[in-house]
Amino acid sequence: MKNLIIALIGISAFIVGCDKDITIELPEGETKLVVEGSIDVNEPPIIFLSNSQGYFDPLTIDDLANFYICDAVVTLTANGATDTLVALSAATLTPEQQQQVAELLGIPVEQLTTSNLCAYTSLNPQFWGKYGTTYRLDVYHEGQHVHATSKMNYPVPLDSLWFASPSGNSQDSLGFIYATLTDPDTLGNCYRWAAKRINHYPNWVPDVELRGKQKDGDFVRPFNSVTNDDFFNGLSFDFSYYRGSERGSEKFDDLNEEAGYYKRGDTLVIKGQSIDYPAFQFIYDIENSGGGPFAIPFNLRSNVVGGLGAFIAYGSYIDTLVCE
Repeated sequence: MKNLIIALIGISAFIVGCDKDITIELPEGETKLVVEGSIDVNEPPIIFLSNSQGYFDPLTIDDLANFYICDAVVTLTANGATDTLVALSAATLTPEQQQQVAELLGIPVEQLTTSNLCAYTSLNPQFWGKYGTTYRLDVYHEGQHVHATSKMNYPVPLDSLWFASPSGNSQDSLGFIYATLTDPDTLGNCYRWAAKRINHYPNWVPDVELRGKQKDGDFVRPFNSVTNDDFFNGLSFDFSYYRGSERGSEKFDDLNEEAGYYKRGDTLVIKGQSIDYPAFQFIYDIENSGGGPFAIPFNLRSNVVGGLGAFIAYGSYIDTLVCE
């Protein structure tokens, strides 16, 4: 026993004596153009540009003020014709465009109008979204050239749509949205879901600022808003979605027992969207990356050649539902 104790003391001293500071030199990543863009049916394209930044690089107020690139040359090509997009600041966008931009970024419209956002768009209706059209986006800035291609697929309408409690109790006032979809018998269909409540908060809700206001100003997407037909190609099936919330929302019904649920009496606008497979891959990776310092690292799939981000054409289908 005495010899064992002496041996353990010696091992401990050896381990302590082996402590050494190790400095790891992380290679500097190449600065790349980041594209955040989309185009929806009968709507103009909305494109944001920025530069990638190192994870450990310091971020200053000046960096934030100059985050978006406003001096690039951006073109959109469709059906053999090309349009040079114009750069507009957030303050110069129309209310409809502000709503689209706020939805794209997941921020309130009020926050958008006070920011220094710069968006590229087309003022020519010929280059607004049309079903069945393939769009190519080209961006030129300070010697860099990136491009992306996305096809606006025809949407697949829902067969039916209804509101119900997940418990099956018809007396419950809270529930999810259920729908039936028949997938075409062609592999590769990809879908995205969004919804917004267009009814107003009653005047007795606890949050005084929300009284009389529309419940959702923008379309809201739940987590895992995208899917593809790998497991249901050509089938008719039922599915459900819970209520998503806006990023950083402090609404009372996003923080109490109503969080994640729709409520009896809500009037909803449902947006079902068809997207191409590269767009599905990008959104799927974003939604399943986990986020935070302990997320599993992986290469984010992008349809931007030579850069980062994505340009996505949405083929949207709109339906309405009253929760009864």
